Amino acid sequence: MKLTICYDGQFYIGLIENISENKYKAYRYIFGKEPKDQEVYDFVNTNLLDFIKNNDKHSGIPIQQNKVKKINPKRLQRKVAKELKKPSISTKADEALKAELDLRKKEKSVTCKRLKEERKEYIRNIKVQKSKNKHKGR
Repeated sequence: MKLTICYDGQFYIGLIENISENKYKAYRYIFGKEPKDQEVYDFVNTNLLDFIKNNDKHSGIPIQQNKVKKINPKRLQRKVAKELKKPSISTKADEALKAELDLRKKEKSVTCKRLKEERKEYIRNIKVQKSKNKHKGR
């Protein structure tokens, strides 16, 4: 059983995927506003099984399941950490904001590089001028 929480543009929804008896079933639970960790935890511990039992109207999609191989616990931990790092399903507005942020970062880095180069050139010119003045005996 897998619970994925994502934002569909209006509400936060929980997508519950369940594979049992060689059948794939998916359920959608609407959280409404952004759920806190405690709300999700309470839903999973108390309401999840009742929700599945009440909404078990369809028979599910049959799948051909291979023999389940035992997964090393450390590998499982790595997989979970990798999935948590992945960005969840986002809206087009989120993608636009990320693109704008990346553009600003690039502009800032170019500006910072230019300022550093100008400062280095300025310091170099001062050193050259000092050495010329020393050579002339001033």
